[in-house]
Amino acid sequence: MKSSVLTRYRVMAYVTGVLLIALTLGVIAKYALDINGAGTFTTAVGFAHGWLYVVYLIFAFDLCSKAKWPIGRMAWVLLAGTVPTAAFFVERRVTRELAPKVVRAEKPEPVNV
Repeated sequence: MKSSVLTRYRVMAYVTGVLLIALTLGVIAKYALDINGAGTFTTAVGFAHGWLYVVYLIFAFDLCSKAKWPIGRMAWVLLAGTVPTAAFFVERRVTRELAPKVVRAEKPEPVNV
């Protein structure tokens, strides 16, 4: 597996996780604390999280299929972006498992003429 597959999954896991935490805080501010402007914030962050979660799903599916994981494990990784903070823990575990299996591109040696 190429290192870029793992890297793009990791980036999207963090982005999705941060946006989900921000969305959760926005919902608390909107409904529990009744803070002005929280509705606009929640709408914007919810929209961003929704679209970027789709990108996360694509990258996570690609990673899982290249790692040849079973459906149950794949579902666990895909759903991590729906539970606040879960994406961070799942990303850490996935990275720890797959990092040794990543093939790093070697730089070509210069040709002496």
